[in-house]
Amino acid sequence: MIKIISAQQARICNIYKNTKVKLLKTNAAIWFNKMCKIKQLKPNYTQFKTRGKTPQDRKTTSNAVRFRINQEVKVSYCKKQNLNTQLCRTHLECANQCNNVWQHIQDYIDHKCISWILIKKSSYRECTVQI
Repeated sequence: MIKIISAQQARICNIYKNTKVKLLKTNAAIWFNKMCKIKQLKPNYTQFKTRGKTPQDRKTTSNAVRFRINQEVKVSYCKKQNLNTQLCRTHLECANQCNNVWQHIQDYIDHKCISWILIKKSSYRECTVQI
């Protein structure tokens, strides 16, 4: 049985899907940064230049990279909190507007998001250099 939903309901469902994808990307970024921190790897997005190759320069670069990763994790956790509250509100609004169909729509969106993230995760290689 196929039930057609209105444009307003489709708009809310798309907002839910986009928020869910943003949340999954944020979770992946948190995981990535934590793994780089644990394995003492330098992500490609951190670029610091020092004057020489002395041990003090390497230590300064290492501390700067560690600080940058810590700041990135803090920002990602704040973003995750905001996305979670936005996702909760959107979920309630969708459930209110779509009535009986919402559970099926949510299952479909969740399945699509998870499969998309798994495809992206398999091609996600960004850590290259040890700190």
